[in-house]
Amino acid sequence: MKHRTLHALFGCLLFLPLLASAENATRERGYTVHHNAVSSAMLTPEIADSYNIVRSKYRGLLNVSVIRDQAGTTGESVSARVKARARDLTGRVQDLAMREIREGDAYYYIGQFPIVDGETLTFSIEVTPTGLQRPIKAEITQQFFVD
Repeated sequence: MKHRTLHALFGCLLFLPLLASAENATRERGYTVHHNAVSSAMLTPEIADSYNIVRSKYRGLLNVSVIRDQAGTTGESVSARVKARARDLTGRVQDLAMREIREGDAYYYIGQFPIVDGETLTFSIEVTPTGLQRPIKAEITQQFFVD
């Protein structure tokens, strides 16, 4: 029961920015790729510990999920190969080590990166759902503030 509760909280917390602002999603070839970047300090200590995430106001978290579109439903979470990199305004690029989290039928891909106050990062994401040959490409830009 505790495991399901953690999963629900993790999923809700990570997708909260999607609900609060414009939807961060890319739709292509029958798939919807949801992507958002937040400060890992937003996570509760319990959630961070259970998923082995460094919780800090100086660490960001990129979260990606892939949904196969199905008419009349919210779709089906699918596994994928996910590559991501962050680029700052000076052009410095950092590859993110993305890892898969599987909870029941849901797949999440997360990667952490350092942040500084006021920094704006652009994330280039390539997602190749299982069974596809060409990746779906997405890009998001996020500014981070350290309180």
